[in-house]
Amino acid sequence: MEIIQNRNDRFLRLRDAIETTTLCRSSIYNQIKAGEFPSNYAIMGKRKAWLESEVQAWVLARVSASY
Repeated sequence: MEIIQNRNDRFLRLRDAIETTTLCRSSIYNQIKAGEFPSNYAIMGKRKAWLESEVQAWVLARVSASY
């Protein structure tokens, strides 16, 4: 398990992850299954969320890969 280094990190709900990445719901889950997108975390009960820093790192990696 990786330790969170950014104390200002926050959880993103699915709609926030969609807005940040411009991917649709099914694309996000397909990429998680393929190991190409950060996994979500169980917050409470069935509620799931992503760490903002992990989603941002994914976005930046896509930008870097395009150059």
